[in-house]
Amino acid sequence: MNRAELADFLRRGRARLGPSDVGLTAGSRRRTPGLRREEVAALAGMSVDYYARLEQSRGPRPSRQMLTALARALRLTDVESDHLFHLAGEEPPRRETASGHVRPGLLLILDRLYDTPAQVVTDCGEVLAQNAMARALVGDVMSRPPRDRNLARLFFLDPAARALFPEEDRADHARGHVASLRAVTAARPDDPEPAALVAELRAASEEFARLWDEHEVSRRNRATKRFVHPVVGLLELDCEVMLSHLHHHLLVVHTARPGTEAYERLQLLRVVGVQDMSPAPSR
Repeated sequence: MNRAELADFLRRGRARLGPSDVGLTAGSRRRTPGLRREEVAALAGMSVDYYARLEQSRGPRPSRQMLTALARALRLTDVESDHLFHLAGEEPPRRETASGHVRPGLLLILDRLYDTPAQVVTDCGEVLAQNAMARALVGDVMSRPPRDRNLARLFFLDPAARALFPEEDRADHARGHVASLRAVTAARPDDPEPAALVAELRAASEEFARLWDEHEVSRRNRATKRFVHPVVGLLELDCEVMLSHLHHHLLVVHTARPGTEAYERLQLLRVVGVQDMSPAPSR
């Protein structure tokens, strides 16, 4: 680990970004350009003290998950992300698997969707990034431990995640999760991640095991979904899924048609924000 070079790279990466580049409000009293340390720490899901020590060349070696989070927070390109891993004494992630590194352009699109819920997930269901409206709708997934950010795992194993949907819709969501994982495991037979997730869910959930044995395969790129929100009530939203083939990433966007009750409630949700929200996520 090259602590001095890593610290310099992090400082320069922070200095070249402005609040608007990451979907934040600039505010006042900014005496120097760039993001503040606490802003980068919040975007990466780490403590301010830990990040400060990394910039001061005195922090411990970051884990691979932490390096991925830093690359995402600083909007690094693939080459820059690989450089970050090398400075920390780690091998960069393989690009043929579902990388946790989200391309800066995709994050920029996410940040610009300020009035509609949107999040970036892998094709296996791992949530990689959310905008403020997605956090308001389904909870702050990125504040959870990394293991608890998989939508399929949460749907089948966490009752709070299922409660985001009306009871009569849950069977359809269950089939969608299983059929999608079927497609992913077939497309990537040498990738251990989807296979391990399937093995875990088959052992832990009778419902998942039953649906898996039915061998249904599908990938849903468009749907209408209903969410039960504790403050604004029932929202019927159109779901659009846009695929980035290079990294097996999905940009999932939920919109409401203007003039509908759901549209009015979505506008209210934007005002309400994340207060009184359950942390359970969904796709």
